[in-house]
Amino acid sequence: MVQINVKKNIGAADSCAILFTDRAKPDYKKFGIPAVEKSLIDRQKDAKRPVSLAYRKDALIFCQFIDPKSKDEHYKSLEAARVAGFSLYNELKYNKLSDIYLQTDSTDASLLIAYAEGLALSCYHFSRYKKEKKELHVANIYLVHKDIKDADAKELQAIIEGNFLARDLINEPVSFLTAEEFSRQMQKAGEEAGFKVEVFNKAKIEALKMGGLLSVNAGSIDPPTFNVLEWKPKNAKNKKPIILVGKGVVFDTGGLSLKPTANSMDLMKSDMGGGAAVVGTFYAAAKNNLPLHIIGLIPATDNRPGGRATAPGDIITMLDGTTVEVLNTDAEGRLILGDALSYAKKYKPELVIDLATLTGAAAKAIGPYGTVYMGNASEEVKEELEKCGRKTYERLVEFPMWDEYADLIKSEIADLKNIGGPNAGMITAGKFLEHFTDYPWLHFDIAGPAFLTGGDQYRGKNATGVGVRLLYQFLKKRGN
Repeated sequence: MVQINVKKNIGAADSCAILFTDRAKPDYKKFGIPAVEKSLIDRQKDAKRPVSLAYRKDALIFCQFIDPKSKDEHYKSLEAARVAGFSLYNELKYNKLSDIYLQTDSTDASLLIAYAEGLALSCYHFSRYKKEKKELHVANIYLVHKDIKDADAKELQAIIEGNFLARDLINEPVSFLTAEEFSRQMQKAGEEAGFKVEVFNKAKIEALKMGGLLSVNAGSIDPPTFNVLEWKPKNAKNKKPIILVGKGVVFDTGGLSLKPTANSMDLMKSDMGGGAAVVGTFYAAAKNNLPLHIIGLIPATDNRPGGRATAPGDIITMLDGTTVEVLNTDAEGRLILGDALSYAKKYKPELVIDLATLTGAAAKAIGPYGTVYMGNASEEVKEELEKCGRKTYERLVEFPMWDEYADLIKSEIADLKNIGGPNAGMITAGKFLEHFTDYPWLHFDIAGPAFLTGGDQYRGKNATGVGVRLLYQFLKKRGN
């Protein structure tokens, strides 16, 4: 794991990277760059190289340039700094540098923090199953800025660790990460960070009559779990808890409605991306001692066509007594989330946010560039979340939840059916979930950005851990 630290000074033999925000007249002298190197840097800059390389005695100097935006678009400057961090990572890897000092000509400390964030996130790799392990090329990142304190580095470190934890969980295959193992990993994370984890076994789930979770699990040889995470510091500022609900389908075959699209099952170890994001968020929140009472609910199971698997046309009874006609067993995430959302009522929450890789419709609607969201929370909450989404560049796009969409999930023989037809699939899934709420609630469909088949700069390839950074920033705001 890369370590993030704060330093006051840079030694003559220490390699450093400088993020310049004045492209026209960069102050090279301020950073001790030899005059003989200026023209070389300028030529590389004018050629639009992402990183310009210069030398100072026994050290390398990496120079990068971004164009700061207006105050209203400051989030774009932060993202440019993160992307610069990714470009720097590739140079450090090529030059086999393990330690790097970061500086900037800007008085805005948030730019340097974003620069470090992009670099640190780029260091992620998953090599648990490789015979030859790849070691991290960057071991230490040192931040040099008069307005950055040790607490800032500590906070960023915990966010990075939470994101990496989520990525690790998602990248694990179901041969290892069964529902029960997922629960053990949550408990391990709770012990490390300081939050509580209670695991309900199958007998407890049956006693609670969580019909949605049991229905999805019916074809599996592995039992389901229902996981309750809690972070409740003594200085919690909220009287009612904020609840994060995460979909925990550790592998999704589609059940008896076996996934028909070529290669569509290949990535389904990632179908617990919502649950992983909740675990990662709890890790970061607890490590940074956020003054909020937070509860996490993660129903976990795989979805397979074996045993007594639920068949299309079956009718199940959910935790709250709602009957559901299951017309497609591949629309399983909403069934386990429905039970979790019903269970959340007992806490009388201030706000509930669920995260799920729920629909291909959401991924098709906006691609991997953001998260589809919807719900009945206040406009103030939505606005704050969208601001945090822009700041972290885990952007949110709100979709409508008009009453007419509820008509599409009405069943002739049960209270609801679990699919709504070919139109607006991400919204009818949201309307299904809404049925199980009686509190302020938002639904995040992260199907697009949660798992990427091609690399996307600092987000990497495969699991991205999307949701962790966004939710952490939102919770931090709520706790201020």
